[in-house]
Amino acid sequence: MNKCSRIHLQVFGRVQGVGYRFNCYRQACSLGLTGWVRNLPDDSVEIVAEGSAAALKAFSAWCRKGPLFADVEHVTEAPEPASGEFPVFEIKDEYD
Repeated sequence: MNKCSRIHLQVFGRVQGVGYRFNCYRQACSLGLTGWVRNLPDDSVEIVAEGSAAALKAFSAWCRKGPLFADVEHVTEAPEPASGEFPVFEIKDEYD
C-alpha cells in the first residue's frame, strides 16, 4: 500500500484501562494502517498512523469515539510527513 499520509493523535478522557490501545490496534490493522499506539503518563493515549488518506480519516473518526467503555473527551490531531518507517501497526509499551 502506498503510505501517502500520516497523522499524530493524542486522545484525552477515560482512555486507559478500558481496552483503548488494543481496540485501536485492531481498528488500525483492519484499515491497513501502520504505526503505533501507547499510553502516556498524563492518562492520555498517543497514536501515530500512516496509510491512505481515506483510511486515516476513518481511523481518526474511530479514535474520537473509541471502544465501548472509553469516554473520549477530546482529541488533538496533526498531519505529519509520511516516512514509511513502520512495517506494521503495534502497541508500544507504556511511556517508551
